[in-house]
Order: sequence, then structure tokens, then C-alpha cells
Amino acid sequence: MPTITSIHDLKRLFKRRVPKMFHDYVDSGSWTESTYRANERDFQEIKFRQRVAVDMSNRSLASSMIGQDVSMPVALAPTGLTGMLYADGEMLAAKVAEEMGVPFTLSTMSVCSIEDVAGFTSKPFWFQLYLMKDRGFIEDLIQRAKAANCSALMLTLDLQILGQRHKDIHNGLSVPPKMTLSQLYNMAIKPRWCLNMLSTKRHSFRNIEGHVSDAQDLSSLSIWTQKQFDEKLSWDDVEWVKEKWGGPLILKGIMDEKDAQLAVKSGADAIVVSNHGGRQLDSAPSSISVLQNIVDNVGSDIEVHMDGGIRSGQDALKAIALGAKGVYIGRSFLYGLGAMGEEGVRLALQIIQKEMDITMAFCGEQKITKVNRSHLYLD
Repeated sequence: MPTITSIHDLKRLFKRRVPKMFHDYVDSGSWTESTYRANERDFQEIKFRQRVAVDMSNRSLASSMIGQDVSMPVALAPTGLTGMLYADGEMLAAKVAEEMGVPFTLSTMSVCSIEDVAGFTSKPFWFQLYLMKDRGFIEDLIQRAKAANCSALMLTLDLQILGQRHKDIHNGLSVPPKMTLSQLYNMAIKPRWCLNMLSTKRHSFRNIEGHVSDAQDLSSLSIWTQKQFDEKLSWDDVEWVKEKWGGPLILKGIMDEKDAQLAVKSGADAIVVSNHGGRQLDSAPSSISVLQNIVDNVGSDIEVHMDGGIRSGQDALKAIALGAKGVYIGRSFLYGLGAMGEEGVRLALQIIQKEMDITMAFCGEQKITKVNRSHLYLD
């Protein structure tokens, strides 16, 4: 077993152990992938202000996100197909998040269902919703999330249509994977993954499977899903979801201050500054580069979170210093999951936790709730 000291170590192991089809699904963006690369690169331009001869004892990363106590202001982002990286992946990730005191967000397009995760955990988790044309199905999903005691609903606003991801097309990505000669060979050289996936019955979109009358098999299920993303999504629909849900609502996919202001008017509890990990609009700015402006515009009126490009505790701390009340990690925990399963997710969170804690100490701060822009060098 290689020594794991960083998220990048987990990424290397992830690449070795997960079939190319699913590795590329995680580690890619749309079109030229310029936004995907900028998400990570732009963090490097932000510099910390080091302090010395200050009390670094009694440090705490404890905080809250949408009124819920967290051990650190880091949540696991909603990610599709997670259960195809490692058997029962969403269930394992949710279990680790619960153990470590951080939120887990289950995707609509997860392999494990809402009920699967609820039966595997003891504390409430969050559920992420895509608004689809079939409003009856969406109402049913919301009711299922309520029945599972989900403590927040996250509505993703930036996937009305699907950005083209060249790698997925070249790889013929599907669930279950298409058995071309190339894919068969690639899986044959990943025996650990193959044996692991044989250990579970969960190989489909179980939030959708069995709940859509005209989608009875995997082929029809995929076709139905692709046609369901609602191109007419509007702020009236956000109001409809808010009314049906009735609990804490997070709006994901905000990259412009005007949309942030509309989110405030909608009555949502939080927004996520996010460009969908660089997987939708290519040549959009990185999430971290627009965070400060959005915080300045609406941060006093709504809780601002962010995701995109966070590969370390230092990245997370920079976002917190710029005004985010919480950050989400997607690829960082997926690398750990695909590399080592449950233990890999735990390692990813422990790495980020340790890096946040030590960096905060070097910046001369004891409490994450007191970290602000004074801890950075800004123009």
C-alpha cells in the first residue's frame, strides 16, 4: 500500500484502480476543460498571511451550515454514479460523513437510493434534486426525502441542458458500462474493481428505477432521464419546490451576482457558488474567482457556500476566508472512494481536516468561525 499524504496521492491510486470509463467521468470537464482546470489552478493565486508568536492552542474547526452543527465547514457534494466507483459508494460515503460530523449530500442520479442511504445511516443527510419535466416524479422524490428525514434539500439550477463532455462520449459511458472490447480489456486489468462490483446488486439509478412507469429497463431508464431535464426551469419553479419541500433549501449553481440576488428573493436558505465542477459552461470563471463578489453582494442576506477545485484543506480555508460559510468536496472524496472504499473517504476528509487545522494555526487563528480576509494577502 502506498503512503497517502494528500488528495493527489488518492487521485493517483484512484486512476490505477477504477476503469477508465468511470475515472474519466470523474476527472473531466466540458469541451476544452478550461473551467475545469481553472477551478483548481486559481486557488494557487491566493496567498495566506502568516503570523508568529501567537497562541495556536485550543483550535477548533467546529462551525455550522444552514443552522446545522458541523465538525468543520466541509460537506460531501452530490455526485452522480458514485456507486459505480466502488460498490455501494453513496452508502459508504454517507456513513463516513456521519462519523466525522460533516454533511453528506445524495444526488438524484445516485446508484444507491434515498432509502438505501437512510437505512445505512442513523443521522439525517441532505438530498440534491434536479428539476425534471415529470413533476409527479419530482413530488414523489421530495416526499421520499422527507420520509428519509433528510434535513436539507439542494436544488441544482445549472443543468437544464447537459454540457458536452468529450471523454464520456469517447468512452461510451453508460450504466451499466457498455461491454466493448476496449472496455472489457480495461476492466480485466482492474480485477479489484470487478470483484468489488460483484459484491452488490446496486448497478443502476435506484432513485429512478421502479418509480417511472415507462422506464422498465436500463436502456429505457437512460433515455427517459436524458429527456427529463427541464429547459424551461424558472424562478417560479424554485418557488414551487420550496413550497413542496417546506424545509431548509439550498440553491446550487450560482455564478453571477444577479442570480444570487434572485436567490435571496426566492427565500432560499443558502446558495452554492458553483460551475458544476467545470462540467457545464466551459470558459466560465472558476468558482473561487467569483466567490468574493457574490459574498459582497448577498452575504449579509443569505448563507453563501461554494464548490469547485477544492483539493486540500488549504483550498477550503481560502474559500472560508473569502466569506464562504461552507465548502463542498466532490472529486476529492471520490478519489478516496474509488481508491480505497470507505477508508479512502475517511482519509480524504482527515487530510482536509488536518490541512485546514494546521494552516489556520500558521495564520494565527484558533477558531474557524473567526477566519476572514485579513488572513489573506488581497489586492
